This record gives sequence, structure tokens and C-alpha cells, in this order.
Amino acid sequence: MSIVKMKRLRLIGMRTEREALLRLLQHMGCVEIDELEDRQDNPDWAALSRPDTAALDQARQAKASVEAALKALKKYAPKEKGALLQGRPAITEKQLFDEGAYAGALADAQALNVLERNIAALQTQQNKLRAQRLSLEPWLELDVPLESASTAEVQVSFGAVPSSADLDAMEAALGAAGELFQVLRAGRDAELSYFVLVCHKSQAEACQEVLKEYGFTRSALRGWTGTAAENDRRLAQELSESQKELEQAMAGAAAYAPKKAALELCLDRAEQEIFRETARSRLLDSGSAFFLEGWVPAPEAPEIERALSGYACAWELEDPTPEEYPTVPVKLKNNVVTRSMNVITEMYSLPAYDGIDPNPLMFPFFVFFFGMMMADMAYGLLMVAGALVVLVRTKPKNPAFMEMILWCGISTFIWGAMTGGFFGDFIPQLLRVINPASTFEMPALFTPLTDTIAILLGSLVLGCIQVFTGMLISVVRKIQAGDFIDALFDEITWWIILAGVALAVLGLGSVGGVPVLVVAGFLMLAVGGTRNAKGFGKLTSLVGLVYNGVSGFFSDILSYLRLMALMLAGSVIAQVFNTLGAVFGNVIVFVLISMVGNALNLALNLLGCYVHDLRLQCLEYFNRFYKGGGRPFKPLNIDTNYVQIMKEEQ
Repeated sequence: MSIVKMKRLRLIGMRTEREALLRLLQHMGCVEIDELEDRQDNPDWAALSRPDTAALDQARQAKASVEAALKALKKYAPKEKGALLQGRPAITEKQLFDEGAYAGALADAQALNVLERNIAALQTQQNKLRAQRLSLEPWLELDVPLESASTAEVQVSFGAVPSSADLDAMEAALGAAGELFQVLRAGRDAELSYFVLVCHKSQAEACQEVLKEYGFTRSALRGWTGTAAENDRRLAQELSESQKELEQAMAGAAAYAPKKAALELCLDRAEQEIFRETARSRLLDSGSAFFLEGWVPAPEAPEIERALSGYACAWELEDPTPEEYPTVPVKLKNNVVTRSMNVITEMYSLPAYDGIDPNPLMFPFFVFFFGMMMADMAYGLLMVAGALVVLVRTKPKNPAFMEMILWCGISTFIWGAMTGGFFGDFIPQLLRVINPASTFEMPALFTPLTDTIAILLGSLVLGCIQVFTGMLISVVRKIQAGDFIDALFDEITWWIILAGVALAVLGLGSVGGVPVLVVAGFLMLAVGGTRNAKGFGKLTSLVGLVYNGVSGFFSDILSYLRLMALMLAGSVIAQVFNTLGAVFGNVIVFVLISMVGNALNLALNLLGCYVHDLRLQCLEYFNRFYKGGGRPFKPLNIDTNYVQIMKEEQ
């Protein structure tokens, strides 16, 4: 429930032990290796060089090969049954780093990729054969060898005219130009009519003039031998043989389906090689030694020192200086409850190293507000059940999101119990469909439709509580940092002003009709708020402070009206669908319409409540005290996607 303190690690070791040390650090998973700054200008570092990246390139190639193989397997292997919501298999590090299994899986991946390339080549060949058959289709009726060519006395022209052209009229026109010709008609399609013109060379020019008038275009039929029908039969045979080869290749690829798990394990292994080799590329080498620099969480520093003591290396661990804080990685230490807020913190911005962990400060507000906006027992039960199923069945690598859904579901159920919501007014409506005389109503402390004003005021009160909490956190942080003056004039002054206004509204705190606290607060604001301004700037600064402070504070509070708005909207939408279903007076129709409508309402509310709750935390709450800009702690570790690692001591 805090930001973990970090220590700077600098290490010099022997190159002969470099690989073993990197594997040790990866096993321990608690050291982030920094990208070293260029020190080549420093003569003391000039002799050092970067390690070669051949192994890194090889690991990346292995990853690409396995990814391609898994992609091919997904296309050709039969679909798995019963694989929904299954957890990752648990294995040991020894199994993950088994060299024999790794080499075997890489060989399988390469073989599968060869099959995929063969399949692609066969598919390309088939497309070519189909295109050739398609080009021959208009000439199938023509019993003339396609290689027929002109001679010294005769000109042969294969071609076509638009299908709208009158071939009889064209032949008559050719006859008028001369008698030494013959038109051998072939097939036609929606656009063209195909034929062969054979004529004596003496009449070739006249015939071409006639054909030009009818839009004649020559057909390119080079490379064919024999008639179109003979070539079509040959292409059909080749296509059939190619199809058999394709089916065999696809069957061969599908036969690798039982090795999918091994390929996934291989991909995870390749990822670990990339992580380690990437870390190695950040080191500096000499002829016999290497230099490493990075960060270690302070609680794990003793374990690192014990592990390093078994190697011929020298190291130092030191606290970062304030100047280094912007570059220190941030690791949050949260428990099983507050870690669910990591989803929001990481999406917004991690806190600065010298900032404050917002998760425990945000958790009660976020969960409380979410449940208030959803406020339905059935929705809450569905959220809890769905989250538990995913968490128990799949054991996700990062459970924060589903844990957030779980806690928000519990809150939603509690608020639903207070408002009497169960799929809106599903139960009373159902009982009235069964028995129109039923007067049953769900027990409730209050309902959104009848107690709207109370909910509105409650939303504003909750907004005040969260805003004041943010201001209080800011005051505490400033006092801890020795900035009491800033806390006094930035937050405490406004508390005095607001307290004075509240007392004045109640008719208290006035002396001679003058609200003492309000006056005192504005005097403090005039003195402290303009302490850095000079001359006329003090007046403009004071006006800006008052305007921005008042408008900003009240606009922030009014933002919390969305708590009431979403509670009301969700309740009304659910009741509308229930009422629509009840109109038919049939239980089955009622349940069907109600469930469809409530499913849509649940989906809409899940998104809407999350977004609006997120806005309240990030804008109205965080801007009071939060200092972001931290970068995440990314240690060299074993991070897998397809398997779960049971760590073993080395």
C-alpha cells in the first residue's frame, strides 16, 4: 500500500560468469537493468563496448518462426472443444528452459512453416490454373488449334467484339469487302463475342477496317498448343492433382495440432531469451569483465546480495538521490484488495517516485461510487459470478481488472439491496403478470424514482467528502515536505472560507452581522494567495484566485451529480423494458423481453459507470494531491503468456 523504495545497483563481474548471472537475475525477477548512457567520451570507459546482438537476433527469429507456425496451425488444425475459460498449465522453470524440448519445438515450427509455404505456393498455382481455364472458356466451342498462326498467304486473327455487336451484319460487311474470308464463331459472355477471322492476305487490310468499325480487339492466346478444349482438360487434370497435393499439405499441417501446447511453450521460451538478450545488450564489456547498472527494490536487496556473493563480482547498492527521482522506476506495493485499482492507476499515470500511492486512497471511493451508480442486486450478482469464474478458472496473469469487477459487483449488490432493485422492478412485474392482483414490492430503504432529491443531496455530500479528502491528503503531504505555508494558503484557507459560509447560512459565526470566518479566510487568501505577486499584479492575482477557486470548487462538487443521474437512468431503463414485457401478459414473453433489455442495460451501465467513476477519480480527486509521471518498474524476469511458472530455488 505504498511506493516501494528502490536502490541503485552497480555491478562489475567476469565475462565468463555473465550468462550465469543474467540467468540468475531473470530467475529472481527483481532487477531492472538500465540502458547505460554513452560513456565513450570518458577515457575511463572508452575501452568498453556493447555485447554483440547475434543471440538476440536469433531469439527474435525463433519467436517469429513459432508465431508463424501457430498462426498456420490456427488456420488448418481442427477447432478445440471445451477450451473456453481454461487456465494456463503450470510448469517449472526447468521445463520452460529444457533445451531439448525447445530445439524440438523449433524444428516442428520450421517444418510447419515449410508446409505453410507449400500450401501458399499450391494455392497460388491453383489460382493461376483457374485463371487460365477462365481465359480459355470462350474458346471451348472452337475446334481450332490455338497456336494457329498467319502464313504468307493467309492471316489468322483471334479476337472479340462487344456482345451488343451484330455478328451477322459484321459478316455481311466483311463479304462486301471481299469473298476470301471466313469467320469461325466461338463463345460469348456478358461483354464480348469471340471468333476467329481467317482471310487472304490481299483482303486483310479491308477486313481490319470493317472489324475496327465493330470494336474488334485481338485476344492474346500465345503459348497454347492444341485446341481450347484439349488445354482445358489438361488444366483440369493439373488442378485436380494440385488439389490433392494441397489437401495432403493441409492434412500434414493439421497433424501438428497435438503439438500446439509445445509450440506455445516454445514461444514463451523464445520470449524469455529475448528478455535476457535485450538485458545483455544494455551491458558494457571489456576483454574479461562486464558492467551492469540498474534498480532493485529495497526489500529484496538482501536477497540479491546473498545471491551475488556466490559469484566473482563486485557490486554496490545505494539510495537514489533526489535528482534521480524522475528516473527511478516505480513499483506499487498493494494487497489483494487495493491492487485492483492498478487498472486505473496504470491507465492514468503511475505516481512519481516521491509521490503517493493512490490505490488505497481511491479504492473505497471508486467501489462505493460504482455500486451507487449501478445499484441492482441482480447486476451485482452477475458481476461477482463472472469475475469469480474468470479468476478461478483462468487464473489470469494480471487479475487486477477482474478483481475490480468483483469488488464493484459486491458494492452494486449492496446498493441494489438498499434500493430494492433486482433487474429493476423485475420481481414485482413478474408477479403481476402471473397474478394481476399482486401488490408485492421489493423492500427498500429508498428508491431512485421516489427519493430523487435525497439522492441528489447525498451525491453532493459524497462529492464534498471526496474533494475534502483530496485536500486533506495534499495538506498532509505538504506538511511532511516542510511546506506548511503552502498548505495553509492553498487548502486550509479555503476550508476556513467554506466553514464560514456554512456557518453564515445557518445564522452562526457572525459578529455584528459580519461573518468572521469568511472575512478572515479572504484576508488570508489576499495575503497568502498573492504572496508571490507584485504591485498591481496582487489585485489581479486575488481576483483570479477567488474566481477560479469558487468556480472550480463548485464545478467539481456538481460533477458528482452524475452519481444520481446514472443511478436514475439505470433504474428507469430496466423498468421500461420490464413494463414493455409485461404489456403482453405472457410470462415467457415477459421474461424474454426483460432479460434482453436488462442485458443491454447491464452492458451500457458497466461501461458508463466505469467511465464516469474514472472521471471523478482522475479529475475531481487526483488533481487535489496526485503527482504522476512515474515509469513502471520492469525487471528482468520470467514473463509468460501460455504457461504458469512454478518458481524453483536455484
